Amino acid sequence: MTDQTGKAGLEGVIAAAKTQAPGRGLPPVHLWHPEHCGDIDIVIRKDGLWFHEGTPIGREALVRLFSTVLRKDPDGFHLVTPVEKLKITVEDAPFIATRMDREGEALTFLTNVGDEVQAGPENGIRVETDPASGEPRPYLHVRRGLEALIARPVFYELVEMAEERQTPEGPRLGVSSNGAWFPVGPAGAHLT
Repeated sequence: MTDQTGKAGLEGVIAAAKTQAPGRGLPPVHLWHPEHCGDIDIVIRKDGLWFHEGTPIGREALVRLFSTVLRKDPDGFHLVTPVEKLKITVEDAPFIATRMDREGEALTFLTNVGDEVQAGPENGIRVETDPASGEPRPYLHVRRGLEALIARPVFYELVEMAEERQTPEGPRLGVSSNGAWFPVGPAGAHLT
């Protein structure tokens, strides 16, 4: 592993994220417990765009790199390396689910940062209602408490395939994936 002790801030985060070779999976950020080093002016907006110091991060590869060292802790979202923990701002969910495919009994989602996630018992789908607009806000669990907002066109696809079931809350529409059933809204409701 590359020595991170001489690198701080954004440069250190980039260096730490790059140490994970392609094809080897995500860095083990859940095992890293450095001291909190402060905040960094990175904002992930509701629309999934990443900003640094008020400027969009235009390099898709850099955003993907940062997403691999993102962690959600009880006090918020952080970019984490073996030696640093920098708090960032996330306006809603850190990722956007931009595509969905049904493969047999599984619903597979693709996020805006390249994560491929199968919905199921480990990666649930949940739908909240936006208090301001009353519209549904669907989410997919991606990894270790990080979620993706399901993009509106993808949610339309979910609603199209939804089936009605009787639940303790009354009749609900929902979808199945990998043996789990996820309610997406009340039966007869206007969900889109």
